[in-house]
Amino acid sequence: MPLGLAGVMLATAAQADLALTFPGPATETFAETEEFGSYKLPVGPYSDGFVQTLVAEGRQITRAWRIDVGVGTSLVVMDSLRQQLEATGFELLYECTTNVCGGFDFRFNTDVLPEPVMHVDLGDFRFLSAQRLGNAVPEYVSLFVSRGAESAFVQMVLLGSPDESSLTAKSGGKIAQINPIIPNVSFGSVTELLLRDGHVVLDDLQFETGSSALGEGKFLSLVDLSEYLKANPEIRIALVGHTDAEGSLQGNVNLSRKRAQSVATRLTKEFGIPSNQMEADGVGYLAPRANNLSDEGRTLNRRVEVIITSTQG
Repeated sequence: MPLGLAGVMLATAAQADLALTFPGPATETFAETEEFGSYKLPVGPYSDGFVQTLVAEGRQITRAWRIDVGVGTSLVVMDSLRQQLEATGFELLYECTTNVCGGFDFRFNTDVLPEPVMHVDLGDFRFLSAQRLGNAVPEYVSLFVSRGAESAFVQMVLLGSPDESSLTAKSGGKIAQINPIIPNVSFGSVTELLLRDGHVVLDDLQFETGSSALGEGKFLSLVDLSEYLKANPEIRIALVGHTDAEGSLQGNVNLSRKRAQSVATRLTKEFGIPSNQMEADGVGYLAPRANNLSDEGRTLNRRVEVIITSTQG
C-alpha cells in the first residue's frame, strides 16, 4: 500500500473479503457490529414524502471514517470506493449525488450517524447501495460520503455477512486511533436534531433553582455541539436560557440570560469556540415546555436551547 493511503479490510462471505483503500490517512470514528440487524437500504431518491428502500437483514456492520484529504470533492472518494466494491463482486443498486438523492430530505430520511463521527455537507454528499449475490447469504452495502473543510467522511453499512468481522485501519503505516469524542453514539444526537429542526434543547446540562452556574462534568451535548461548530466556522448560533416560574419575570429573564452566557463561556474556555460565533440571551419563564406546578415540570423548564441563526461568519 502506498505511504499515506489508509486501508480497511472486513471479512465477509467466503467469496471475497471487502477491502477498502482510502485516498488519504484515515481515522475510524465509529464501529459497531450487530449479530442480527434490520436496515432500510435506500435504493431510490427521496420522492413523494419517502425514500424508496428494501429491508436487508442479517449481521450488520456499521463503520465510519474521517479521511484527511486537502483537495477535491466527495466525488473523488466515492469513485474510488465504488470501483473497489465492484472489484469484489458487488453490483450497484442505486447511486446518487446531493440534488438527485433529494438533498436535505434524503439525508434526514436515511440512517446517518450524527456529528461529529459522520459530518454531512448538505451541498456536497454522495450515496450508493450495492448487493453481492452468489453465496448462501446475500450481502448488501451502503456508502455515504461527504466533505468537511479539510476532511472527507465515509459511513458504511454492511448487511448479511455470516463471518466475524475483522477490521484494520492503517495510516502511513500506523494504526489509526478510534475517535474517543462520543463513546456511545445514536441517531438523533444534538447536532442531528439541530440540523433537522434548526433548534434543540441541551438536555443534559444541569442548573439548580436560582443558580446560573453550569454544573461540572463533560456534558456530551456540548462535546457534540462544539465539534460541529469547529467543523463549520461559518455557522452562528444563539444560546437561549429558560427558567422555571419561581420568582419575578425580570429576575428570571436575568437568570436565564446568565445561564445562556455560562454555556457560551464553557464552549469558549473548554472547547475553544470563538465568542463571535455565538450569542447568548434569555427569556425567563415565558416559553415553558412543561407545567410549572410540579418539580418535574420545573426541572424541564430550567434549560438552555441552541438555535442556528446564520451561516455567515
